[in-house]
Amino acid sequence: MTNDVAEKRVQRPAAEVRYAGELARLRATDDGERPPGWALSLRAARRFILGDEAAGISRKFVGDASLIDRALVSLATSRGLMLVGEPGTAKSLLSELLAAAVSGDSTLTIQGGAATTEDQIKYSWNYALLVAEGPSTRSLVPAPLLRGMAEGRVVRFEEITRCPLEVQDCLLSPLSDRVLAIPELSGEDALVFAREGFNVIATANTRDRGVNEMSAALKRRFNFETVFAIPDFATELALVEQEAAQLLTGSGVAVPPRRDVLEVLVTAFRELREGRTERGDSMERLSSVMSTAEAVSVAHAVGLRGWFLRGDAGSASDIVACLAGTAAKDNADDLARLRTYLEQHAGRRKGAHWKEFYDSRHLLPG
Repeated sequence: MTNDVAEKRVQRPAAEVRYAGELARLRATDDGERPPGWALSLRAARRFILGDEAAGISRKFVGDASLIDRALVSLATSRGLMLVGEPGTAKSLLSELLAAAVSGDSTLTIQGGAATTEDQIKYSWNYALLVAEGPSTRSLVPAPLLRGMAEGRVVRFEEITRCPLEVQDCLLSPLSDRVLAIPELSGEDALVFAREGFNVIATANTRDRGVNEMSAALKRRFNFETVFAIPDFATELALVEQEAAQLLTGSGVAVPPRRDVLEVLVTAFRELREGRTERGDSMERLSSVMSTAEAVSVAHAVGLRGWFLRGDAGSASDIVACLAGTAAKDNADDLARLRTYLEQHAGRRKGAHWKEFYDSRHLLPG
């Protein structure tokens, strides 16, 4: 199997693979000062994330440029970077882009959860070799943190607050002393000292606060940055259109999403998220996450539904059919709130797509 064929079968290649050409051009022309161990200078890394039209570098993150500056500076210090915000605000995407820019590798990733253990973070053992030979570097199986320290790369820790407190705190020594102890080994192998370029980017969503609150000691090892939702309609619409078009192309859909249908979708998401219509009418907000990422997911589903069921680009009625799974994730009452929105607010809008959106309210279950 050729590399081209294998790559086509990967649903989502890592950022350094998707943007390999851009990273190569940036490295070739990068004459800025680089922090020790970095693949790019701060200026080049900033251009990679925020884009440079003149140089043919695409914009990959829609958000505050000063946030990117602060994040890059944090990674050049001895503190880790903590990205917090509502679900769906592209914290993980930003984490991936930062790691790809700084280290050229975004795959040293720990996925936080209730079942995450220290072995999955630091290291484990090949138990057949361990029994046969005892503890040795041959029987050691490095996890992302050990590899990041030994290779001088950025480690990503997704949803850190979903891990138990005692698991989170295994980062204390690597972040403060820049050393990881392996007590089973002896001599110089018993300590792994971080090479230049190592740091940690962690993410946490604000809806998980109180689940496993971070210790004060660990918080001091991070600089915190909040990632906010996209503030204006036009930017969010353009992003949803761009991302949905890419997903639909990868799914074998031969037509792009319809912009007028996406306008209905993005408007509905923003109003359900904010609890206020464009006219200023107040309404009950949904407890479910109505983020930009969810809007992209629904837009993708709308395009798939239209193309594979009817051979078209999807319609406003498909939005209603696809919204139920988004609206009822956390609270069954959200379906009733969504139905109220369709009946009391969508019906007042002008335009054929809004009328179709309103007329399809019977597609909601229940």
